[in-house]
Amino acid sequence: MTTALITGASAGLGEGFARALAADGSDLILTARRADRLEALAAELRGKHGTASHIIAADLTEPAAPARLIADIAAAGLTVDTLINNAGYGLRGPVAALDPDAQLGVIDINCRALVALARAVLPGMIARKGGGILNVASTAAFQPGPWMAVYYASKAFVLSFSEALHEEVREHGIHVAALCPGPTNTEFAGRAGMTDMPLFTKLASGPEAVVRDGLAALKANQAVKISGAMNAVMAESIRFTPRALARRIAGSLQKARKG
Repeated sequence: MTTALITGASAGLGEGFARALAADGSDLILTARRADRLEALAAELRGKHGTASHIIAADLTEPAAPARLIADIAAAGLTVDTLINNAGYGLRGPVAALDPDAQLGVIDINCRALVALARAVLPGMIARKGGGILNVASTAAFQPGPWMAVYYASKAFVLSFSEALHEEVREHGIHVAALCPGPTNTEFAGRAGMTDMPLFTKLASGPEAVVRDGLAALKANQAVKISGAMNAVMAESIRFTPRALARRIAGSLQKARKG
């Protein structure tokens, strides 16, 4: 029996990871801002699979929140064998016009909290000579994204950090993978104001496939997994595209919607 900590577990991919891991027999530590949703999910999974689901509500945009979360986990006598760093959000619009605190919040949750939690669980994993960390990045990680500049940059950070960490800890038997989904039908799109984009209205995948790809990559210790064949083609093609052209293409997808 292993225990998985899942951030952003109240909806979308986080909820999907919780369902998949509970079905596989893992105990869960579920965290997100919305405790009521976590409680409902935990009760469902306990009844369906008989695994334990511990609830710790937290807002990971707060710089001190990761440390409090880890302290609460330790106080409950729990051990994190698998970390699913899923929590995150994005904003659309020009950097000069978007709320500055909200933009820094993207960095805090997408980058700061992700690193803080990975750093916190790694010593125990190293001591036990095993464990897994799955960091949810995005196909946005492969190019700059005008009019979603901070979000795209944050996911580039996640991808780079995950690949580096993969090399650092593999000799200790620890698996680290970066999951890079493309457009996915979750609450993220609505919060970011992206539901009107053709990428979401016509090409978005379901969260179940993304979850399967992520967990398979973690099990295989695949450093980077781009979910979806078309997403992989598009992301890999960026390597052969002049950067000026790549950023203009990415920006054109957002520009028609800029506020």
